[in-house]
Amino acid sequence: MALALFDLDNTLLTGDSDHAWMEFLGSRGIVDAEEFNHRNDQFYADYVAGRLDIHAFLDFQLTPLAAHPRAQLDVWHRDYLQERVLPMISNRARALVEDHRQQGDVLVIITATNRFVTAPIATEFGIGNLLATEPEVNTDGEFTGKTVGTPCFQAGKIERLRHWLQEQQLDWQRSLQGSTFYSDSYNDLPLLETVDFPVAVNPDERLRAHATSKGWPILSLHDQ
Repeated sequence: MALALFDLDNTLLTGDSDHAWMEFLGSRGIVDAEEFNHRNDQFYADYVAGRLDIHAFLDFQLTPLAAHPRAQLDVWHRDYLQERVLPMISNRARALVEDHRQQGDVLVIITATNRFVTAPIATEFGIGNLLATEPEVNTDGEFTGKTVGTPCFQAGKIERLRHWLQEQQLDWQRSLQGSTFYSDSYNDLPLLETVDFPVAVNPDERLRAHATSKGWPILSLHDQ
């Protein structure tokens, strides 16, 4: 049994879930589409370039969650999942997850995107372990627009994984033996260089160059 760690956006998905969520909200008139799409695209470009201010992005991303009741957000998310997310799940991605499941590996999605957006997607893959950026909720279960703990981004993924393993009463070094991490992004280099078997999936230019220099496998999960 080994850890099989999966990034979500542009890895298990053929697109970006939080970018698609903002586009979905704009298409429904829930947010100002022009303004939010412009800022959304700016943040995404910063992410690809490796210069994303994660706290500024989270302030932007979580604002709509704090503006609406949780029950309404859940209704919108069900529509979003059907309309935007399911078309981004390839047969190859499902097969990869199932292959690790059949091997008896411990499956974990580890993503910078917040838990509200990603938890139903993890359920769609049948993956019960999700490490994501945690949005704060008040005593009534409503979102505050803030986060709790370390964002699950860049080196924060290592911190969050280490904490999760401690919660499971698992040793860090032993747990990493035979571990695999799949990611598309150079932002995930800290964790990719921590596991035993890093795999670049549809990588961005910088990760592709780094993976090639290191002799890491480069995988496509897009259906042909």
